[in-house]
Amino acid sequence: MKRISYILLGLIGLMGCKGTVGDAIQETVLPQIYPDYLGVTIPVNIAPLCFSMADEDALRIDAVVTDSHGHRLHSQGRESVNFNLHDWHTLLGQNRGDSLSVTVSAKYADGWHTYRPFSLYVSSDSIDPWLCYRLIEPGYEVWSKMGIYERNLSSFDEHPLIENTQFEGCVNCHSFNRGNPADMSLHIRGPHGATLLRHAGGSLIAFDTKTDQTLGFCVYPYWHPSGRYIAYSTNATSQLFHSADASRIEVFDTASDLQVYDVERNELLLSPLVKQDSVYETFPVFSPDGCSLYFCAARALPEGSHQLDAIHYDLCRIGFDPATGTFGSCIDTLVNASSQQQSVSFPRPSYDGRFLCYTLSDYGQFSIWHHEADLYLLDLTTGQSRPMTEANSPDTESFHNWSSNSRWLVLSSRRDDGLFTRPYFCHVDSQGVVTKAFMLPQRNPCRFYRERFLSFNVPEFATAPVRFDSHRASRLINDESRTPFGVRKF
Repeated sequence: MKRISYILLGLIGLMGCKGTVGDAIQETVLPQIYPDYLGVTIPVNIAPLCFSMADEDALRIDAVVTDSHGHRLHSQGRESVNFNLHDWHTLLGQNRGDSLSVTVSAKYADGWHTYRPFSLYVSSDSIDPWLCYRLIEPGYEVWSKMGIYERNLSSFDEHPLIENTQFEGCVNCHSFNRGNPADMSLHIRGPHGATLLRHAGGSLIAFDTKTDQTLGFCVYPYWHPSGRYIAYSTNATSQLFHSADASRIEVFDTASDLQVYDVERNELLLSPLVKQDSVYETFPVFSPDGCSLYFCAARALPEGSHQLDAIHYDLCRIGFDPATGTFGSCIDTLVNASSQQQSVSFPRPSYDGRFLCYTLSDYGQFSIWHHEADLYLLDLTTGQSRPMTEANSPDTESFHNWSSNSRWLVLSSRRDDGLFTRPYFCHVDSQGVVTKAFMLPQRNPCRFYRERFLSFNVPEFATAPVRFDSHRASRLINDESRTPFGVRKF
């Protein structure tokens, strides 16, 4: 044992002969780090941006963060830098609206190398403190263990709200009212299917949302700003596999309609204008003033047709009167993507009413499987759209949501490895200027993202802890009783 110890000490000594950071070779290039945080804009209350070298040859990594006032933050590690949580937040608070400089050094077999510094810009705009998402294995046919999880964005704390270990089923489509978890909708699919609703912080109630006048269960929820209504779609969905490996799988609707649920009267509000057999209507969202309903619509395929690349969704709008719960008399097309042989999905208006973010892909509405899918920003004052080039990547950008102050966007992307969906954030200012997107920080990102074979699905901001009683929810799910939805037609 002593001989082994001496050998180890000798090896450590030889490594030490390679010098210190102070003796490093000075490089003129920027460092290649993982995740790529070079030049990003970050919220003042975000967790520390820990990172590793992007290659696997580095023996150690060192980082020094400085500001223009002489403050300094230092970290060194074998796999990743890991900044002290308190010191990190102190430094960000001292530099709100200003820039930080980051100098990275890495130790290789030939010694230390120090790279050209890069900047981080600390926005004066905070981000909502919580993020909720579903963690799911990348399967096609069956579900395994999954759950809805809550992450503190100012730290690395994560805990489950509910997991499907206490019942048989799939948890999905969680939704809050502008990030306020007092209003919450959560779908359970499978043999214990239900929609769990909580309104104004009250008790959870399990509903059966399928009626004899609708296609099926309600999905894709979006709350009205008043909290009285929830917009839903009902979708008859199928999937198939492409013969070409690059495309893998296609998920598509064979029918879909829209409806609005009146929480106070326990009624689904139906209008023939958004329930047409010749049109696929999906992804409904209310405007920030609550007087319009945005949604995606495509001309239905002829019966028996499987030409899926001919399905193109436009972005549409219909009026909605929250005082009476009635729909408008006409439908407007805001983005005519079908005329360009393209397709819109996941419309999300900013809560200040200034912009609307949507996903654009070549066809269909399930853009998560489309590598060409990108985010676009519609200026609601001018009606002009543009690609969010600064935040997009060569791979899939798909589902997204706004923070409650309308300054931050969380977006689902497969840019990291092309397989797993992970959350990124970008800043959007009042003029629509978009910043480079950055990945959700982790304490050891290389190990975390390389070893956690799960996709982050449907990221949703929360302005406060959700305080979800998973034991009561499990009892409700396992109990066969459900409260039925009523129906009101116009």
